[in-house]
Amino acid sequence: MTAERPSPSPDRPELAGVVERNIAALVERRRAEERSRSADERVIQAISRFTGSMRFIYVHVAFFGLWIAINLGLLPVLPRFDRSFVLLATVASVEAIFLSTIVLITQNRMATLADKRADLDLQISLLAEHEITRVITLLGEVAERMGIESANDPELAELAKQVEPGHVLDSMEASEAAARTEEEG
Repeated sequence: MTAERPSPSPDRPELAGVVERNIAALVERRRAEERSRSADERVIQAISRFTGSMRFIYVHVAFFGLWIAINLGLLPVLPRFDRSFVLLATVASVEAIFLSTIVLITQNRMATLADKRADLDLQISLLAEHEITRVITLLGEVAERMGIESANDPELAELAKQVEPGHVLDSMEASEAAARTEEEG
């Protein structure tokens, strides 16, 4: 299924074709992920959306306010059923247990999605780094053949070196460890 390209407007200028395709691909990917979620995940998401809304707050204010008003005897037409508020505390505690579990499940799902996106970002960055390194190398060779003086810039030779992600991570970790040691000592 291909997404239709919206027509440009003064508020939304036309984007390059590759950008439009990338947006459409990302939207389609998210739709496919939504369709592939289990019923449990859909229920958790619906509960999480509701509990994170002002409507949830209003329902609770009304519910607990009515409960308290009845059991304080402020509404004499209704019988008091929880004079010590132990039942209210139990209901609130059970609800808190379920809500905290739902929050944790939602956070785990969000962390998984964030990890996937970070992996994608890393892969794209590594690909871009490789492509840029190749372009710098080729342009340097062209500049040398044409006798352009800036082709001998030592910074270009440095930029043309292939970056090894593992070495970069090792260097970052070593720098962070040195900084921690310096702070502690």
